[in-house]
Parts: sequence; C-alpha cells; structure tokens
Amino acid sequence: MSGLRVYSTSVTGSREIKSQQSEVTRILDGKRIQYELVDISQDNALRDEMRSLAGNPKATPPQIVNGDQYCGDYELFVEAVEQNTLQEFLKLA
Repeated sequence: MSGLRVYSTSVTGSREIKSQQSEVTRILDGKRIQYELVDISQDNALRDEMRSLAGNPKATPPQIVNGDQYCGDYELFVEAVEQNTLQEFLKLA
C-alpha cells in the first residue's frame, strides 16, 4: 500500500459525512495533490482496514492515510489546512 488514500463512503445518510468528504477531495483536487479514493461501502474489509489504520473501532469517513501511516480525520485535515501545514499532515514533506 503506497500513496495517499482517502477513505470515504458513497452510501451514507449523514449529510455531515458527505460534506466533509467532498471538502477534503475539493481541497486536495484544488492543490493538485494525487490521492486514491477508497469507498468503504463496497467492502466491509475496507471499513475494517480504515478503522484499524485509524486505531479507532468506531472511526467514520473521511479518514486520510499515506501508505501505511495514518494522517488523521476531517478535523485534523482542516486544522492542517488552516495552519498551512497540509504537506506535513499528509506526510508528503
């Protein structure tokens, strides 16, 4: 597993999760940062993988990972954007 991955779901009743996922991908696209979108709704093993990497059995999307290193969730992502430390947060620097 290499590269930046954003764990998301295409099936959710939560407007908050949908909004957070779209904001993460919009920011990454806007900064031309390449990533793979991993849809956990397609396979329970992917959801379990996301939760294992996050170290939280109740973690919900979006979760961001680089290779096998956990970067963080939506709140940490937004904080990194606001503090202009996104490259470090994504473990790209």
